[in-house]
Amino acid sequence: MDAIQDIRLPLAILAPLVGAGLVMATGKKPNLREGCSFLAALIMFSVIAWMLPDVMKGQTLRYTLFDILPGLSLTLRADAMSMIFAGAASFLWMLAVFYSAGYMRGHHEANQTRFNTCFALALFGAIGCAFSDNLLTMYFFYEVVSIVTYPLVAHHQDAEGYEGAKKYMVYLTTTAKGLVLPAMVIIYVITGTLDYPTNVHSGITGLAQGNQCLVTIAYAACILGFAKNGVMPFHSWLPSAMVAPTPVSALLHAVAVVKVGVFSTTRVMLYGFGVDTMQAFNLGIPTAYFVGITILVASVIALSKDNLKARLAYSTVSQLSYIILGVALLTPTGVEGGLLHIAAHAFAKITLFFCAGAIYVAAHKKDISEMSGLGRVMPFTFGAFAVASLSMIGVPGSGGFVSKIYLLVGAMDAGQVGILVILVASTILNAAYFTPIVYTAFFGKLSHHDEHHLHGEAHPSMVIPLCITAVISIVIGFYPDLFLNLAKAVF
Repeated sequence: MDAIQDIRLPLAILAPLVGAGLVMATGKKPNLREGCSFLAALIMFSVIAWMLPDVMKGQTLRYTLFDILPGLSLTLRADAMSMIFAGAASFLWMLAVFYSAGYMRGHHEANQTRFNTCFALALFGAIGCAFSDNLLTMYFFYEVVSIVTYPLVAHHQDAEGYEGAKKYMVYLTTTAKGLVLPAMVIIYVITGTLDYPTNVHSGITGLAQGNQCLVTIAYAACILGFAKNGVMPFHSWLPSAMVAPTPVSALLHAVAVVKVGVFSTTRVMLYGFGVDTMQAFNLGIPTAYFVGITILVASVIALSKDNLKARLAYSTVSQLSYIILGVALLTPTGVEGGLLHIAAHAFAKITLFFCAGAIYVAAHKKDISEMSGLGRVMPFTFGAFAVASLSMIGVPGSGGFVSKIYLLVGAMDAGQVGILVILVASTILNAAYFTPIVYTAFFGKLSHHDEHHLHGEAHPSMVIPLCITAVISIVIGFYPDLFLNLAKAVF
């Protein structure tokens, strides 16, 4: 490989790995342990920010870790697409460290050292996926994320926790091994390599002629095999994983796990198969309609859930498919909207889960029906929840609005009226399952018991991070240029 070896890439993935080791070493000193977590997050974010100007200039940074066989290597690569995911995830990890400390201590959770160690290792896997230069590297780090997040889902070590974690592991590992691995074999046999080209149009075009059936099978296997993307029917692990502590839910839904799924899926679509191949074999629009079913069905299910985390979980299942749908449109605006939604969804959804955790710690409420009037007792928490909800719905002035506008324009550019209908219908459903929560919290009647027993917000270490992420959701709406320019550079 002729590319210059850029040492910043291994530094970025080593930071959380070393951080995990330091967390284990300092486990008996909670303040020092959390300090090590934050330091690792800060170093990782700083290294990624250091690479950003070079990537914005159009450079592609690479670092080969191991050469295995011709066309097979563990190689890292930073480009515009990877920086969208890596930048958002690394920044959010810094805030998640503070939030997690407040939640875990406020709720007197056990095994906090193991929790912080696995949290850091999950970021190691996520950033490794973001910076993967080929399918083999991506698959390796994808599986790392699955393994190290199992203890987080099973954190409470009760029957419910083990059942949720078992479902989580079975779904994610069997789909990866049963679908993605065979797809990798097919791609290697057809092309002789698992490396991604630099141009999204290239992919396996030219080498795919005469192999349309095999290419289509490999493509379908990748869409379904990266089951962290939440696409139905392999989605039910995601609501089941809600048995984990709320900081884990935030990690699952915003920072690492599901974003690894949609990033891996869209990375393979654009750089594995390539736009030209997808257009030639008519793979794009059918994919958009296929994930459109997930968008609508998951939104309808979310409406039926009274448990707040369950409603948010099905919201995530729905919102993730926006990203895949945008890329599947194969129009510049559609792809940009899909990739921008990675960041818009990350900041809004982590805010919502941060709020759910703060509500549980301060008021011990899990169900929406019990939250009447709580907005007046916890105005910062529910104010942030309202802001993040507006972004999820796509109200003007929010990050979600910008990404949804690009998706709508992308659908029009592709001439797909059906996709327009799906996007509009899902937005109405978003409003239907978020608006009642906010309205009831601020305008509902506080119960007699809550009037006398609730005393305000959760600890500032929880409230401050959720306020910051809520504000950033609005900032992205007014100043989307950073993520938008990176998205534009992909296509």
